[in-house]
Formats: sequence, structure tokens, C-alpha cells
Amino acid sequence: VQLQASGGGLVQAGGSLTLSCAASAPRTLSYYVMGWLRQAPGKQREFVAGVTWSGHITNYADSVKGRFTVSKDKFKNTVTLQMNGLKPEDTALYYCAAKLRGASDYAFWGQGTLVTVSS
Repeated sequence: VQLQASGGGLVQAGGSLTLSCAASAPRTLSYYVMGWLRQAPGKQREFVAGVTWSGHITNYADSVKGRFTVSKDKFKNTVTLQMNGLKPEDTALYYCAAKLRGASDYAFWGQGTLVTVSS
């Protein structure tokens, strides 16, 4: 699986950003879960949101529930993270990732895209 993330940038607190991830696989993405994870300076990487490629089961970290929305477009093979109500603590390098359904860890990673939220 190959992943290419884009859409990061600088935004003021309370603003919005949309991250996009272009995904490709040799056969099908149907058996994968697509996720967004982030790593803030000096902190461990943490899960943000995920969505199953088949069906549309989503889950979110408590810290972003109600503010972030993850979605996918099967025709464009993209996964989107819509981020609203951004806070300075959302500042981080955001990664698009994929794992097989049932797997505990994400095995495929795109490059990070930086999100900076100013207060």
C-alpha cells in the first residue's frame, strides 16, 4: 500500500483544515483500515481517526471527537480528515496510515504533513 498525504498548513485556533491521503494498492484496499495518526513535538505518536475501506466504520480519539471527521472516496482512492475547531494542542505532524482489518498496528505509512495551529 502506498500513501501520499497532503493539506497541512498554518491556521489560527478555531479554524479548519482538510488533510487528504491518496492511497494505492496492488490489488484492493477492501481489507484495510485507513487511519490518521499524529505526533506532536516531544510526544509519542497517537491515533486520531480511522475508517474501514469496506463499509464505513469510523472511530476517533476522544480528543478530536465532534471536531474532526474522517471519510473516504472509493472512486478517487482518497481518505480525508476534515478538522474543525482546531486548537493549539492539535499542532503535530499528521500521518496517513493503513493496516489490515484485525491487525493491531498500522503497517503502511505515508509521509507526514505538518499542521500548526496558532493561538
